[in-house]
Amino acid sequence: MNVILLSGGSGKRLWPLSNDVRAKQFIKFFDNGHGEKESMVQRIYRNLKQIDSKSNITIASSKSQVSELKNQLGSNISISIEPSRKDTFPAIVLACEYLKEKEGVLDEEPIIVCPVDPNVDYQYFESLKKLSDIVNTGLSNLVLMGIEPTYPSEKYGYIMPSTKDLISKVLSFKEKPVAEIAKEYIAKGALWNGGIFGFKLGYLLKKAHKLIDFCDYDDLFNKYETLNKISFDYAISEKETNISVLRFSGKWEDLGTWNSLTDSLASPIIGKGIIENGSSGNHIINEQNVPVLCIGVNNVIIAASSEGILVTSKEGSDKIKTYVDQLESPVMFAEKSWGTFQIIDKSQYCLTIKLTVLKGNHMSYHSHKRRKEIWTIMSGIGMVIVDGVRRKVKQADSIVILPEQKHTIIADTDMSLIEIQIGEALDKNDKNKYSFVFNTEGL
Repeated sequence: MNVILLSGGSGKRLWPLSNDVRAKQFIKFFDNGHGEKESMVQRIYRNLKQIDSKSNITIASSKSQVSELKNQLGSNISISIEPSRKDTFPAIVLACEYLKEKEGVLDEEPIIVCPVDPNVDYQYFESLKKLSDIVNTGLSNLVLMGIEPTYPSEKYGYIMPSTKDLISKVLSFKEKPVAEIAKEYIAKGALWNGGIFGFKLGYLLKKAHKLIDFCDYDDLFNKYETLNKISFDYAISEKETNISVLRFSGKWEDLGTWNSLTDSLASPIIGKGIIENGSSGNHIINEQNVPVLCIGVNNVIIAASSEGILVTSKEGSDKIKTYVDQLESPVMFAEKSWGTFQIIDKSQYCLTIKLTVLKGNHMSYHSHKRRKEIWTIMSGIGMVIVDGVRRKVKQADSIVILPEQKHTIIADTDMSLIEIQIGEALDKNDKNKYSFVFNTEGL
């Protein structure tokens, strides 16, 4: 099964746990069955592999999410990088061309496209596999998965099927309606359009070449900034006549707000916290290493991270984006391909960061022109390389890195360190990367 997972957005509606780098699909809210927390992207990736161990999964994502994807899913995952956000049609076309040229997928093979962040059960993944099987028959050019509505939502578009059978032809599409109109659609058998598509690779690329002038993957990638923003529904689905829909009646929820998310959590407390006995409907989601107390209130959400603290009623949580847009603050926490960083303190000429480098990983080999760095090892062992000179390091060791010096660290075990940056340019732009052959010889 060939699957394209669409991973986009900055997730401001789940501030302060999400930010411009860390979208909602990367936050570890859910139990993985082994006593650990996992994110939406980890959960959907894991379940796809369980339903089909040989599934070929490619994630369509922006460059800003690549490090986090590799951190959570491993360095060998397949990623189609979008140079900019151009909505779903350009993203899907780029990913399909990537599959053809970089992954060797053939024109006759089925492709399944779905979002990375719905809250679903195992039945959903079984239906994705069935969707692929239906596409493989070739009876329809395009096959959608339609979600049986659980309420008259104003957030989704609707698919109007010709029958109420498990698989039926599509009569029409309806834009996002008001609730009263949605009730009428549902009474006629309408399904939510969850953005889940199935088609053969050659079909989509043939359509794409009629709409976009490009030769191959590299040409399309280089032209990406010039493409028009357009959804897959507008570009393809609503114009296709030989189109079917697979009805899905299992669990499918969009966890786009704190209100909807907390309703799906197994526990009212994640992290350090206490909720007063006798209160109801409260949730604490705390990433900080300090306790949060919730007393004398009901139906309140408290979320705390390095980015800030949110206290809101569940009803008011839908308004959060308006206020978050007014905030101007740097990203305080992010997952990288090698580990994590968390800003502890910041002033004009000094920045203090806690870094975690995971076992067997390393930072890029890089230098800075306008700042000095001091690394102090808090735990773990590894190797620091400065201008080609290797040095074993352990707890309590300190390393001074001067401007223009090339440097990196390789972790033999999980490592924690404090990095102090001192200088006039304390931003990511003051960084030059160099090619380097990494190995752990001599550790």
